[in-house]
Amino acid sequence: MVVIIGAGPIGLAVAIELKKREIESLIIERGTLVDSIFHYPSNMTFFSTSDKLEIGNIPFISHGPKPTRREALEYYRRAAEHYNLRINLYEQVKEVKGDDGNFDVVTEKATYKAEKVVLATGFYGQENKMNIPGEDLPKVTHYFDEPHRYAWQNIVVVGAGNSGVDVALETWRCGANVTMVVRYDTIKPSVKYWVKPDIENRIKEGSIKAYFNSKLAGIRENEVDIQTPDGLITIPNDFVLAMTGYHPHFGLMEKLGIELTKDKSRMPVYNGQTLETNRMGLYVAGVVCGGMDTGRLFIENTRVHAAQIAEDILGKT
Repeated sequence: MVVIIGAGPIGLAVAIELKKREIESLIIERGTLVDSIFHYPSNMTFFSTSDKLEIGNIPFISHGPKPTRREALEYYRRAAEHYNLRINLYEQVKEVKGDDGNFDVVTEKATYKAEKVVLATGFYGQENKMNIPGEDLPKVTHYFDEPHRYAWQNIVVVGAGNSGVDVALETWRCGANVTMVVRYDTIKPSVKYWVKPDIENRIKEGSIKAYFNSKLAGIRENEVDIQTPDGLITIPNDFVLAMTGYHPHFGLMEKLGIELTKDKSRMPVYNGQTLETNRMGLYVAGVVCGGMDTGRLFIENTRVHAAQIAEDILGKT
């Protein structure tokens, strides 16, 4: 038995590759199926074409040049059904006891015996906190679903990457009064080339207010404080959308005994060919392998992890 922690696309892919090799597996997921994709904006379209998101040799047919969030949710649901994968949803893993070949995977509901364990938890579940007063107020969110709720409201968008820019433009087009707080002196160069001129023109014409080289300093019910190069200012505010990025579940990795690199990337230490970590019998798969370098790994370039892990487990069992 192999226990896979995480029911994202790569976790599903690992289970499929194991099943092809007649190795039993159980996926344990703390949220819903492909939980990260579920929490993407409701009208989101992927950067990748559908063929690059395929798993298990199941064709992914989308209606447009690139698939939508809704299409991806249906595709991965059908892939799991097609292979009749064993998946426990809404069950959180607490710890993994034992050694290679004889693990006890302890969750909030039960304990499962496993010969091998695969960690495929991604990074989207843990937001990068701003660590400022008022961040825990209900009006603050690190996730964006759709813009309608922000119509005619005073909103602050923190961040100027792809997510921050998309949120600023979409909410502005729904009638929100948008203020961006950007710690750099410009919009990030990595913003999609067909979107970057749009946000820069909106800022230039004054439709969207932007404070550069600035940071949010405090949040209250009806206003926020912004630390700018010209000093601290206070503006009216109804909602704060903190598009500050996300990171892997380092706490869980450390609890599982996975060594992390000492540099700022905090990558898990693993064998590049087998994906096995310093803890024998415990593997990592998918974007979690990148640590804080979340912009380097995606579904399309980590799908190969599934076969690598399955082959190594097959050879050892």
